[in-house]
Amino acid sequence: MKLTLFPAAMLGLVLSGPIQAQQPRADDLPQAPTPNPSVMQLPGGVTVQRATPGTLRLSLDEAIELGLKHNLGMQLSVQNQRLVHGQVLTVKNNLMPSITATARTATQETNLAAMGFKPQNIKVPGFTGTFPEIVKVDVTAAQLNLNQQLFNVPAYYMYRAAQKADEVASWSMLNQRGTVVLNVATQYLRAVADAAEIENARSLLKADEVALHQAEDSHAAGVGTNLDVLRARVQLQTQQQTLINDENTFAKDKISLNRMIGLPAEQELELTDTTPYAEFAQLPLDDAMKLAFERRKDLRSLQAQEELAGRTVKAVKYERLPSLAFDGYYGVLGETTGLYHGVFTATGKLTFPIFQEGQLRGEREVAEAQVTGLRQQVSSLKVSIEQQIRASMMDVATSHALVEVARSNVDLASQQLQDTTDRYVAGIDDNLPVVQAQASLAAAKSRLVQTLYQYNQAKLTLARNTGVVETQYKSYLGR
Repeated sequence: MKLTLFPAAMLGLVLSGPIQAQQPRADDLPQAPTPNPSVMQLPGGVTVQRATPGTLRLSLDEAIELGLKHNLGMQLSVQNQRLVHGQVLTVKNNLMPSITATARTATQETNLAAMGFKPQNIKVPGFTGTFPEIVKVDVTAAQLNLNQQLFNVPAYYMYRAAQKADEVASWSMLNQRGTVVLNVATQYLRAVADAAEIENARSLLKADEVALHQAEDSHAAGVGTNLDVLRARVQLQTQQQTLINDENTFAKDKISLNRMIGLPAEQELELTDTTPYAEFAQLPLDDAMKLAFERRKDLRSLQAQEELAGRTVKAVKYERLPSLAFDGYYGVLGETTGLYHGVFTATGKLTFPIFQEGQLRGEREVAEAQVTGLRQQVSSLKVSIEQQIRASMMDVATSHALVEVARSNVDLASQQLQDTTDRYVAGIDDNLPVVQAQASLAAAKSRLVQTLYQYNQAKLTLARNTGVVETQYKSYLGR
């Protein structure tokens, strides 16, 4: 029977005997825990966020922090890292001494006569005693068992490979952090751009309402036509449709942001940050490439996998070597109510692989193929990194130029609308140029919002491609 270790509290209950039931006093009762209305606890330690009452004010930094904490992909990466670390400890245990304690007791009753034993058949000169036909024996034993690998090179290199697997899991987790930061920041900026579109649509809607009132007043005074009123009303209703679509897009993008940062879909958000704009001084290409080769987590993960496969090749290579192990135990054995005697055994085991050439060659070929494949992936990824950085730098430069042009277009469209409005108020022209100028201004403002979003997204992508988005996104956005 193996010894079972009880927790200290359980052992105390066993030794103290039965517990007398007592009526607790009101002062002794613990206070009930205060439930957290924003968190729902599920079995297994899983927590689910609940919607908080009212509107949650959320900045970009807070959104990224929530994403790193609650995003499902991030949580799975953390658990995968724990899983690999546990496997490393399991492999390490193969090199450590294994000590176990066992205890057993047995009672056996044997009918000698039923087994064919007859005392009269024993002929010993001078012996006149008798033998009992039924024999009962109680035996108790306790011992410590020891197992230790003394010389096992493949096991050592497998442990080294497992350590590198732990490093691979760590790099994968850090790479996932960069992905979460990029996705959350992009979605936040997308929602901020939607809010800017709504603000522009509302201001244009107010301008259209003023234009409609002017057209109606001019028509009532006899200096305007009914066509001017119809044009102004169509423009107003068109802008109302634009506002409705913008509000719907904004609501859906906030739901997507809630999903990314682990909040319920019904959680109302108030985005406290506005669209950032700051000119970005790009690194030279060589410096950006050097930074990416040092900081890109996917590249470091592949390089760690290549080293892992190389250590696996060594482990397979040294499987041809003999292994030496030690097994033994020491304990006591005797009758339960009688004398006990010490017992022990010590065994050294030397193992030689003799006829396993096919298996060993097959394992080595598989391991070498993995090394070659990973080496090719590393080389290909380095080329892809250069391509991604070049493309990101071009996107940043192009989107910055588009922002400058879009800003100039907004100024020109505003001036055009002012001029045509003045001509219409003065009675020089009808309101058709005013409607066209209003449409041009709306399109110019919308393009400005989109180009600002593209510029910030391009800078975040460049930060991601150089491997620093999770630590330097503020610098790239100019915040």
